[in-house]
Amino acid sequence: MTDATPHSDTAPGQDQDRPTTVDLAAAFEESGVREVLAELDDTLIGLAPVKARIRETAALLLVDQARRRMGLATETPTLHMSFTGNPGTGKTTVALRMADLLHRLGYVRKGHLVTVTRDDLVGQYIGHTAPKTKEVLKKAMGGVLFIDEAYYLYRPENERDYGQEAIEILLQVMENNRDDLVVILAGYADRMDRFFESNPGFRSRIAHHIEFPDYDDAELLHISETMLGAQNYHFDAGARSAMADYISRRRAQPHFANARSIRNALDRARLRQANRLFKEATGPLDAEALSTITEADLRASRVFRGGLDVDKRLHQAAE
Repeated sequence: MTDATPHSDTAPGQDQDRPTTVDLAAAFEESGVREVLAELDDTLIGLAPVKARIRETAALLLVDQARRRMGLATETPTLHMSFTGNPGTGKTTVALRMADLLHRLGYVRKGHLVTVTRDDLVGQYIGHTAPKTKEVLKKAMGGVLFIDEAYYLYRPENERDYGQEAIEILLQVMENNRDDLVVILAGYADRMDRFFESNPGFRSRIAHHIEFPDYDDAELLHISETMLGAQNYHFDAGARSAMADYISRRRAQPHFANARSIRNALDRARLRQANRLFKEATGPLDAEALSTITEADLRASRVFRGGLDVDKRLHQAAE
């Protein structure tokens, strides 16, 4: 999308065709943004401050479009973003919705999301990084590039690290192609702060910093029920109470990853349910039996047996 043309460059008679007023409510409806925001509300529980920032960004872009139609001098806004927060707080999901929103508003051509990490950008030997980074950027053009754990791009402790080369290429493209690509950097807040301190070029190109809060216990319980419902499962009364207890205990233990940990816990519960049904069934089972998670399916978790195993590999399971 190109910048708006100043009044002095308009063709004769063109000014008369420009609107003198704008109906922002009508523009909002016509853009399809309402559907994106509704989908964001439907698919993500909680995250009120994040959703508010997305709405604010949508309002800014709608006003920007209105100004262009009226011939008011403006330039393409900087839309590169930073998403900070702990794992499992919905950063990737919001990035996907943001890509859709920007596409509907005409700020990116395709509206697709390309998700990468350091390994997708940085090579292991001289001459390897540039083609890898440029290939990723080629795939992302016209959409949104989401770089998860972006701070791993910069490793000053390793003199033979090639991350700086990827950073320099990214910075150049973020500046020169900001009308055809939006870059979102994501990761832990404290590590992202240090990353920006070490790479001021990134900070100067990031206009929107959005912090993703952790979910509270009630939101996590709601998330667990929503995840089960999407797979045609449900808790019985005892299981719902046990899940609330699980959440309270698990949050206090290491390596908790919000919704990601809840998903892993439910996968384990479904595994236990399947084993229980094989052991206990004495005849045909109906849909209710096949779809119900019981208290026993949850209480068997080691979270209720004094904490997680100290083995780091078991930690990674994030039950």
